[in-house]
Amino acid sequence: MWGESMPRRARQSSKTGIYHIMLRGINRQSIFEDDEDREKFLQVLNKYKEICRYLVYGYCLMDNHIHLLIKEGEEFLADAMKRIGASYVYWYNRKYERCGHLFQDRYMSEPVEDDSYLLTVLRYIHQNPLKAKIVNHIKEYKWSSYGEYLGKEKIIEPALIFNILSEDLSRAKGIFVQFMNQSDDSPFLDINETKKISDKEAKEIIERYGNLKAAGELRKLEKDKRDEVLRKLKQIQGISTRQIARITGISQSVITRA
Repeated sequence: MWGESMPRRARQSSKTGIYHIMLRGINRQSIFEDDEDREKFLQVLNKYKEICRYLVYGYCLMDNHIHLLIKEGEEFLADAMKRIGASYVYWYNRKYERCGHLFQDRYMSEPVEDDSYLLTVLRYIHQNPLKAKIVNHIKEYKWSSYGEYLGKEKIIEPALIFNILSEDLSRAKGIFVQFMNQSDDSPFLDINETKKISDKEAKEIIERYGNLKAAGELRKLEKDKRDEVLRKLKQIQGISTRQIARITGISQSVITRA
């Protein structure tokens, strides 16, 4: 279910047992088509949390990739991730009457060894929709753990994060909001793993995302539909706004504002 095998590097183990994990759609395709899909993935994540006894400190579900911040439980994290992936893909394939892989290769992971990096990674995860220009504020995005930290938690374990910030819960929440909204351009897992996409690949992706016969047709779509496609394209690691502009004939300023 994970995709074709590739040469593998040995995973770095975490002394804390905490990892930043990223799952990507195979060939950079969407892994969530609607909110029902996102709800299902969170249900699966919660289900196996009870079985595998891992702890979830953060998540963000984007259209074609997922970020998780997890502490390994009673079962090896690799086995837990295999359960999560297989369960979701089985459901997704049945719903959309498809077969085969959904996730690209095996999941990517990096160890989180200290409190400072834990907070910074969590901020990066929560800011994904903001940097993709899907929302104007991270609190507006429904499919991340940010809202759970300030409301009723369903999947996450917020105590560790809040205790790092302050012993007083009310003060900790205030510091949390301030810290999560600070600008940060630090390189993280998916940026380090980025591979440049060729113009040919980019053209095919643009046509697929826009349901177009030719990539140049994107500029002829109605503004709302065009901007929706552009926002999805900007989430894809390896495609630049300059490349989208070159292929579609849409100006970089329009792409940036979308």
